[in-house]
Amino acid sequence: MADKDEQEIKTIAEDLVVTKYKMAGDIANRVIKAVIDKCVAGAEVRELCSFGDGMLLEETAKCFKKEKDLKKGIAFPTCISVNNCICHFSPLESDVGVVLKDGDVAKIDLGAHIDGFIAVVAHTVFVGSSPDAEHRGREADVLLAAHYASEAVLRLMQPGTENTTVTSTVQKIGESYKCKPIEGMLSHQLKQFEIDGEKTIIQNPNEAQKKEHEKCTFELHEVYAIDVLVSTGEGVGREMETRTTVYKKTNETYMLKMKTSRALFTEVSTKCGTMPFSLRNLEDEKKARMGIVECVSHKLLEPFHVLYEKANETVVQFKYTVLLMPNGPQKITGLPFDATRCHSEYSVTDEEVKKLLTTSTRKKVNKKKKPANGTASKEAVETAE
Repeated sequence: MADKDEQEIKTIAEDLVVTKYKMAGDIANRVIKAVIDKCVAGAEVRELCSFGDGMLLEETAKCFKKEKDLKKGIAFPTCISVNNCICHFSPLESDVGVVLKDGDVAKIDLGAHIDGFIAVVAHTVFVGSSPDAEHRGREADVLLAAHYASEAVLRLMQPGTENTTVTSTVQKIGESYKCKPIEGMLSHQLKQFEIDGEKTIIQNPNEAQKKEHEKCTFELHEVYAIDVLVSTGEGVGREMETRTTVYKKTNETYMLKMKTSRALFTEVSTKCGTMPFSLRNLEDEKKARMGIVECVSHKLLEPFHVLYEKANETVVQFKYTVLLMPNGPQKITGLPFDATRCHSEYSVTDEEVKKLLTTSTRKKVNKKKKPANGTASKEAVETAE
């Protein structure tokens, strides 16, 4: 792995870095589509997560085969969080099985990396619904709130924009649909081998989080994982009885006492490096569950807790990876969503946000070229500059 100084130099100002991000993005998109195809009534969530992880490893292994030392693989293990479960549900073999049924709302979340350049993606599907199914009521409200929030954020991912602008825009869109973004959820800057860079965007911060969260300004050639999670309920996540299974290494050091803890930490360091991992993907799940306790208590490993909204509430998630390029933000992961299939009594009311949503994400590079879609396109492009 490159040392910290080298990592800082490798940005998307280099074509090869952009290529690696895009390769990881293509893989993440392919895998999430394949997992979605298997999200049918009767499917077992644990099996779907294992399938997603297996495909991530298989697809990344095909890249840069001649470069034996180049690291690649899972950047975020496959999680499938159903209905009021907000995030990070990735069960183990020893966990009680969760079976999908028609009408379930499944949020699939995963990521791939090539040489430490990370591409993550998440999408929400309704189990048993056809691609052209219509959504109404609170179902439509929360889908549109999350969709338009993610679209607005994409347009704000420009050099010079402050993260607080993104936070307030997501909040306004949630309020338009009488929905709440999940409190305190973060979108992170991505760097080589670093899934949670220091610059972050917070959604729906509580009073304490407002004071603690650091303001920042986006810059050219940065990369971000934009994670939008919106609920029909209060938007407050809470832990329940569900076992945490996803972790990642920190920069802390400590001399572990237990043999199982040392074995686990060595395996994680060798197999996963700094990337998040699921205990399910380690050699011996039982020993991993024993060893994880000491590693977490001494902060060598950081847990990704499974969080829940209140029962009977629906949570929707859209996540994508965006590169801040000279010609505008470039989205390299994320699946299409057809907003015309959602019928809500609400709509975006804030005039600034409405205007933002009509702008193009691409800057006009050659002013002599006429926009393809006439005057409206020209105005949109100029607004995006």
